[in-house]
Amino acid sequence: MGVNVNPTVSRRRLGSELRRLREISGMTTQQVAERLLISQPKISLLENGRRLVKARDVRDLCGLYGVQDQRRVDHLMQLARESGQQGWWNSYGDIPYGAYIGLEAEAVAIRSYESMVIPGLLQTPAYARAVIAGTIPHATAEQAATRLQVRLRRQSRLAAPRNPLRLWAVLDESALWRVVGSREVMREQLDHLIHLGAQPHITLQVLPHDVGAHPGVSGQFALLEFADANDVSVVYLERFTSDLYLEKASDVLLYRNMYAHLQAQALSPDHARHFIGEAVKAYGRTEFRPGLRRPGQAVQCVRARCPSMS
Repeated sequence: MGVNVNPTVSRRRLGSELRRLREISGMTTQQVAERLLISQPKISLLENGRRLVKARDVRDLCGLYGVQDQRRVDHLMQLARESGQQGWWNSYGDIPYGAYIGLEAEAVAIRSYESMVIPGLLQTPAYARAVIAGTIPHATAEQAATRLQVRLRRQSRLAAPRNPLRLWAVLDESALWRVVGSREVMREQLDHLIHLGAQPHITLQVLPHDVGAHPGVSGQFALLEFADANDVSVVYLERFTSDLYLEKASDVLLYRNMYAHLQAQALSPDHARHFIGEAVKAYGRTEFRPGLRRPGQAVQCVRARCPSMS
């Protein structure tokens, strides 16, 4: 496979083109299904990039839609061939979130909100290992090791010498005080966050407990954006079974606005780094007891030293 070929993205682009051709033809998915003797859900899955499109499907659909330009047909056939190839993540076996990795690999910017744990792209190996062990207790040692390898490889996007991934991350304060692994693991992880937050392509903010209710109370989400104008932004919602990918313009706009509100309520990047630094010190104290700590205590402590903090 060519180094620049991303099968997930090729599948999405092909599906988008096929949907546009169908709409130009004035046909519904049900009509297409009846003409080609296939199921209507299959047409929807093809157009949404959720199912592999074979060259034969492209040929039949182009014929049905009356596409006369052979160069256009050839281009769509090429996308079909690319969509059937393997991404780097496929070499690790059956990765449940492979579709997301494919989108992440192509994204130029990600806006992420996490309420419970540090985002995967920002995790240290020790923290990631503890997260995997705790959240997937039924995984074998081999499966856990594979998950860890994939997670660490994904992080290479942040360290790319040219055009690194632009990342905005808003963390709920809970993610800082949830002891994952051990206190030493947490100190290392939080020090790592401080280092990453100083990078020009990474914007890290913390949402303190005392802001009360906010748009992120329903849980984690990520908004992925792409360089190609034909690739619409995607909202990713992680779930235990079937993850959700939202691409409707109205859905994307809703989450974009939600994220803007979260950023407005969160500590500024400079104050967030100071806040995290105070948490690092707290983890180093002998009397540290996260379970007995009052939720707003750290915020008040930091703000006592930073009167200008909003």
